[in-house]
Amino acid sequence: MAAPKAVTSRMRTSKRADKSYPASTLNFLERLPSEILMKILSYLDASSLFSIIHVNRLFYQLANDEALWNKIYIVGLSQNKTPKRINELLLKMATVEAHDQAVGHWKLLHFKTLASHDMNKWRSHLELISRHTGLPSRTERVLRNVHVTWELTVSDKSGHECTHEPSGSQFFETSVTLCWSGGGRLPNYEQISTLQLHGVRRIALNCPGLKKPGWRSLMAKLDMQALIESLQVIGQDRLVELKLLQPGIIIGIWREQSSVAFVMFTLHFHRLVERSIQGSSVCPYMEPTIKSPFDDIDPEYGLHGYQLHIVLHNTACEIMSKSFPEMFCRRTQIRDGLIQLTAISRTILSQHTPLSSRINLPWRCEDLHGTVKNCCIMSLTLLDEFKKPFWCVGSPVFMEPEKTPVSYDYDGEHFSMHYQDSDGQVKMQLVWLEEQKQSVLISLVVYVTVGKVNKHFSTNY
Repeated sequence: MAAPKAVTSRMRTSKRADKSYPASTLNFLERLPSEILMKILSYLDASSLFSIIHVNRLFYQLANDEALWNKIYIVGLSQNKTPKRINELLLKMATVEAHDQAVGHWKLLHFKTLASHDMNKWRSHLELISRHTGLPSRTERVLRNVHVTWELTVSDKSGHECTHEPSGSQFFETSVTLCWSGGGRLPNYEQISTLQLHGVRRIALNCPGLKKPGWRSLMAKLDMQALIESLQVIGQDRLVELKLLQPGIIIGIWREQSSVAFVMFTLHFHRLVERSIQGSSVCPYMEPTIKSPFDDIDPEYGLHGYQLHIVLHNTACEIMSKSFPEMFCRRTQIRDGLIQLTAISRTILSQHTPLSSRINLPWRCEDLHGTVKNCCIMSLTLLDEFKKPFWCVGSPVFMEPEKTPVSYDYDGEHFSMHYQDSDGQVKMQLVWLEEQKQSVLISLVVYVTVGKVNKHFSTNY
């Protein structure tokens, strides 16, 4: 039976539908009995059926029919499974009562199967490990090919919530930096209640102009009202002031205003694919706890064999990338609950490392751009003696002037950079050589908490 004209006219609410389908065609189709419409829709593939959903409310209801998506799911099984496996799944499906299935069950199952099949094709690429970083060397390629992106959800004090896609992203050797420009779309700084970062996995469908279906994985959730009093200013230029929300996350505020210029996240590559797609919309991915095998013979077990890979970069270019193998700490060198691993000693000139560019952080927001001096991003990967990631950091860091020279081997301005979290600290010292217009890293020391070492290696230092 055809739907009444008054009802169908109210159903045509999609501007996209009006542009894609002539009104006369929609009028004709909507007058057809639903049985005939369902027969027509049964010939469509998943991409076409997903597109039809967005025409109007009538087609949304018809194209979400469980029987249509059940058929598409079975056809997909026949293409990707062996006959024996198909029979097992069909038998399992036959034992499930229809009323026990949630609405949209078969559509969701079809898209999950597509996503799983697509991920299986790229899983082997994550097993190719770089000997320098100890991380999958094709992380960026996998993220792009399984259609992973990220979204920032901003909630204000009134409860209003809005989700934004990144205005820009930049991949580096061991991390990716994401930026969301304000542009009037974000609430004032004082009005933000929470910030949430989700990884989003999109399904590759041939649906031009439509946002593809996907799954969201919570990666970070910040209570801004709890943080606002303790935020640290890490740099500024004539237009913006940078505030560090927590390691890896900064917010740019227009100076002398409360409006947001941009929000910037740095994501380390360690398990980034899993963190971006394997959590739920409300719960992050839980990284498995991996302990090294216990060694009761080696008295210095857990204090040697470390390898450090560190990258300094900004939003535009790499400033430094270097690996330091065979780092160690003696028992007698443990101080204040910290294990000291020295990568660059300020007393050994041959270890001092020139940087390829100045320490600064370029930014861009709509048509405005600037550069915050003495600030950059550090991506640090510390491997244990089995060449497995032990401590991974991706965060903005900033330079502070030293009151007295760090080293008398250099004439120039001396600076220090310091990073700290619950697992350890990083201390760097630099000198700016005015004649060469170049910075030199003259000291780099990593401190790891004894508690982290004891837990990982089953020791008791």
